[in-house]
Formats: sequence, structure tokens, C-alpha cells
Amino acid sequence: MAVSKTNYEALSEFPSVEILSHHSSLKRYRDRLPQPIIVDLVRQSLADLKKIYKHDDGKVSEHKLVKEIKLRLDFALRYELKQVINGTGIVIHTNLGRSPISSEIAAQALSEATGYCNLEYDLKTGGRGRRGQIAEQFLAKLCRTESGTLVNNNAAALFIILNSLANRKEVIISRGELVQIGGGFKIPEIMKKSGVRLVEVGTTNRTSVDDYRSAITERTGMILKVHRSNFVQEGFVAEASLADLSKLCREKNIISVNDLGSGLISFPKGIRIKDEPHLGESIKSGFDLTCFSGDKLIGAVQTGMIVGQSELIKKIKANPLFRTMRCDKLTFSIITRTLQSYLNNKQFEDIPIWKMISIPLPELKLRGEDILSKVGSSDLILAATRAYLGGGSTPERSIPSLALSLGTAQNSNKVASQFRSNEPPIIGRVENDRFLLDLRTIPSELDHLLIKAIKKIVT
Repeated sequence: MAVSKTNYEALSEFPSVEILSHHSSLKRYRDRLPQPIIVDLVRQSLADLKKIYKHDDGKVSEHKLVKEIKLRLDFALRYELKQVINGTGIVIHTNLGRSPISSEIAAQALSEATGYCNLEYDLKTGGRGRRGQIAEQFLAKLCRTESGTLVNNNAAALFIILNSLANRKEVIISRGELVQIGGGFKIPEIMKKSGVRLVEVGTTNRTSVDDYRSAITERTGMILKVHRSNFVQEGFVAEASLADLSKLCREKNIISVNDLGSGLISFPKGIRIKDEPHLGESIKSGFDLTCFSGDKLIGAVQTGMIVGQSELIKKIKANPLFRTMRCDKLTFSIITRTLQSYLNNKQFEDIPIWKMISIPLPELKLRGEDILSKVGSSDLILAATRAYLGGGSTPERSIPSLALSLGTAQNSNKVASQFRSNEPPIIGRVENDRFLLDLRTIPSELDHLLIKAIKKIVT
């Protein structure tokens, strides 16, 4: 349905919301946005333009009206979840969904979870089964612990541990570990909401095992260690070892918990990045429980993983709040397949983040040179750079990489905006007035889309 006039000189001449929402030039929006949303945005645009008309006492053109509607619809589409190409060089990019998921694992999970499945059904007995049983079994086996379980993220894992095992008790933590995690959530606030009493020990830069020992009272229920993600401490710093803290907790009969953060199991052969704590170190130290994220260095979907003593995990799962944090069938399916890959020692072949991290520089160089030859722009070069693991892991540690680098013939921030407006959006970074697209985080099968965008924007 088309709008009949090109200019509106009276309020009575403005077309109706119904007519405008079916304007021929809005067809592409109707394919991507629900009709009720389009109607609301058209109504808002029409109301605003009528106010302008009344204030200015002038004409409003059809072009201006449709343009205003399109601006609002474009703004709404900015928040539509869509695939983007990650050229930032940050492998686990929190703002871009953290770890990408293996397409093979995702396809298997979809086939299992899109219809009915035996999520909580025992196929042998025909009775009720236990949600996530196989995933928990794989997790415990991989981590070589008595038991394991999963909740919907690692903040939830820490909360449910505290609330289940130390509610109304004192929990001792180093002042240097009272960190803020993503989205403004702070460890002290999580601890307070969980019902425990926070007891700070040591100083920001140095905490000894004796600091913990001196703070223990009859009300102490737990010692908590939290990995300092997103920043590092250097210089005059010291912290108590996991082994010493575990020994102290056993002596005093209190629970030891390590919030490990990223959940590193192992690096690929030839890759070494210092200072990222290993899951195995926490387990071998004798800590009662360890929790970590599933969508960081595990390379799967968002989950909070808890491993350790079976009796403690039973208490956690008996907490009524545990149900509010449980994972759904699709999450369990992806996590199970991912853990299976680790148990088969195939994670460096199957898991996208590890494949990206493992790409040798000569391979990136060949790809980069091929792209340069196909684009043919003198303003585009291949530059040495550094890539980061991201997601709070190994802060300030990097691995060598190569990036397509666009010079100053155009404003680099403007170029970055143009790439973000591409379909699909391409996200890079600006360094020293050059726009960089790091090849380490761009899958090679997307190179044709990269070439197409560069030709359109740069040449």
C-alpha cells in the first residue's frame, strides 16, 4: 500500500499509521522486524513529525516522513542478534559472545535438542531421569574429581556455592581478590547477596597463609580464592599458595573454594602463556571445590562449572535456588559434546578457540597475501600484531599474529564504522591511526566476505 501524497500541508492530510507501516519502501524491515514493533515505531515517528509541523507551521514531505521512520527502524535493527566477523584479534571476546561454538558440535546439539529428547527421562525404566547426568559424569572424569555439576554461568556457580555451604557464616578472602567482574558485578556484592559475611585479610598486593590463619574463628565456614581476571599485579606482590591454603582448611575443618575463572585445562603444543592458572593445579592442591566458566577457555556455551567433593555438590544441588540456575537442553547437549572432545583428546582439533590460537604465522601470512592480491589496494598492507585470548584470561599476555592494516587515506574511525555497517558486520580495531583486521580471529572460510567488504569500502 503506497502513500498517495508527496507533501502534507495540514495535519488531516498525514497518512494513517496502518498505511505508513505498509509503505513499499519498508519491505526489507517487514522481513526482519515483527509487525507490531514496526507499527509502534511508525506511530512514534508520525507523532514527532506532527509536533514539528505544528511548531514550524510548515510542510512535511513524504520523503522526510519515510526517512524518519527508517531511522527508527534501523536503530531497532542495531540490536538484532546477528553473526559478525571478529577481526579484533581477541579470541574470547565478551561483547561478541565469548567463545564461538564448533559448527559440528552445534549441529549435533540441534539434532538432539530441537525436538523431544530424554532430558529428564530414564529410557531404561520409563521413569523420571536426572537432568545433565551425562554432562556431569564427563565433567568429573575430565577434571579427575569426585563429582561435578553445571549452572547457567560462573557468577551463579560462585553464588550457589556460597549460599549452600556458608550461609550466615564467615568467608575469608584476600583484599587483593575483591575484584569486579564483567557488567559491573563485584565479588563483595555477590558474597553479601549470598548470605555470607565477608572477612577481608592481607593487603591489596600481599596476603600470606598466616593472614588467613589469624582470621579464622568458630564462625568461619570457608576460605575463598578468586582469580584476578582482566588485570595483573606485578612488583612487590605475594599470595598464599593453593596447597598451603588447602592444608590450612583441612586443619581447621573449613571448606576451601577456588573461583578459577577461565577454566584452563591445557594449552596446545608449542603455545605457552604464563600466569593463567590451570584447573589441574586447583584439583591437585586439594581444594574442596573449584568453579569456572564454560564459555571461556573451555570453548563452549555460557555455563558455570563446579567440580570437587561429591558431598558438597550434593548439598549445592539440594539448595532450592539451584533450580533457578539450571541449564537447558541445548546447553547440556553442547557442553556434553565439548567435554567429549576433551576426553578424546581432540579439543585442539575440534574447538574453534583452540584452532584459532594454534594457527601458525606462516599460514596467516599466506592467507593475508592471498587477500592482498585479490583486493589490489595500495592502502592495504599485512602488518605484524599481537592477538589476545580475552574473556578475562591471561590479561596483558598475547600471542603473535598478522592483520590486514588500512592506512590513513581515510579516517580510521570512519572506516571502522563502515565495516561495522557491512552485512555481515565486520569488527576490527584502531591502532596508531590504522584500522586493523586481525586474521587470527577470522575463520578462513569467511575470507571471501572480507574481500568483498574491503573492495566495497576501501577501493
